[in-house]
Amino acid sequence: MNRLFKYSFLTAAAMTLLSGCDQKLDVAPTQSIDDVAALSTSKDVEVTLIGCYDGIQDGDVYGGAFQYVSDLYGDAGEIRFGGTFANLLEIFDKQLTTANSTASTTWIDSYNAINRCNNVLSALDKVEEAKKARIEGEARFIRGALYFELVRLYAKTWGDGDNAANAGVPLVLEPTRSVTDADYRKRNSVAEVYAQVLDDLTKAENLLPASNTIYATKNAAAGMLARVYLQQGNYASARDAANRVITSGRQRLVTPFSSLFYTSLRNGGANPAEYIFSTTVTAQDGANSLNTFFGTAISSIPGTAGRGDFRILPAHRALYGAGDTRGEFFVTPPSNLTYTQKHLDRFGNVPIMRLAEMYLIRAEANFRLGTTVGAAPLADINAIRARAGATALTEVTIADILKERKLELAFEGHTLHDIKRLKGKVGALDFNSPRLIFPIPQREIDANKQLTQNVGY
Repeated sequence: MNRLFKYSFLTAAAMTLLSGCDQKLDVAPTQSIDDVAALSTSKDVEVTLIGCYDGIQDGDVYGGAFQYVSDLYGDAGEIRFGGTFANLLEIFDKQLTTANSTASTTWIDSYNAINRCNNVLSALDKVEEAKKARIEGEARFIRGALYFELVRLYAKTWGDGDNAANAGVPLVLEPTRSVTDADYRKRNSVAEVYAQVLDDLTKAENLLPASNTIYATKNAAAGMLARVYLQQGNYASARDAANRVITSGRQRLVTPFSSLFYTSLRNGGANPAEYIFSTTVTAQDGANSLNTFFGTAISSIPGTAGRGDFRILPAHRALYGAGDTRGEFFVTPPSNLTYTQKHLDRFGNVPIMRLAEMYLIRAEANFRLGTTVGAAPLADINAIRARAGATALTEVTIADILKERKLELAFEGHTLHDIKRLKGKVGALDFNSPRLIFPIPQREIDANKQLTQNVGY
């Protein structure tokens, strides 16, 4: 585990020793609480579950980093990085160091959120019976999704050699409340991490309700399962999971395409009916790092903001056909730099999963398998194209499907992972280049001698 827990424990211990010097200070610290007392009621567990969501909406987790890292890392001429942050320049140049701050904070913040989930799961016996299934499902969904993202970033991709021998990330499935030697764990294999991800998400789908306000639902778990299976090349399971989401009728493709974004500025903070799962951002809480780096202030659109570090190049815009409204969903302010409009909204919710992705997964899986579960691939692709105002296709190839996926989901965090699963290239780098894998943060290696570093670092 990371040293953050160790430091917190030592700080609490030091305060206890200091309090012994003066009986007047011999009181229970108000900034900490015994773990048994902290999770003694159903309400306590419910509050801790909210903390799990707070953890994943962090800007270095699902608040944007998981997404922009994939797009920046996997770019080969469609984005230009114009910022000054050395950590992002390293990612863009595919020249990371073991001290890269994004690699470090994403690891730490993800494991902190996982630990919160573990606390929830350890105290299910305290939860009211009517709420127990939902709470367990939400915690398992978050934990499974986080381990999926971690193993994709910090380990060899699925199928690159022996999954059972390749080092993944440490699986921590019990709460860490104080640090002993037993808590310094080695990396589980890629196969073991994926098995845990599938176990958590499968159970989550069975436990979660169909509707759950802004929180994880049955479709969120099924949609994440579809992603995991697609990454593994398990097309039948990916197709079936995506089909469950589509045929549930809980979400729908919305028009126009532009209405999928600007959730704060144009939709009062509410998600469009196409969102399966997102993190919520308000003026008081939440982070949207996609806005921070992809966004910029546009004088004609009040409420827009961002550093404008990720600029869209002509090579990307040239991919869209005539009449395709997705190709027009860009803005070029007086700076003469081009930005996507997907992330201009300062307080826009961060989309993690949309229904369009499920159509694309189902289409690809059906095509590869020669099946038509739910719909024929051509019908699914034309449904996506029709919403964008693009000309309908009369026949479809795998190249058409993959291009449609690229255009529809551009700048939403799929670039690197698609290149890896399709065994492509990032510029001159092969999909399995060590330069396309995050380093295990040096501070983690220093604190935990059980950890091994990735090749090339």
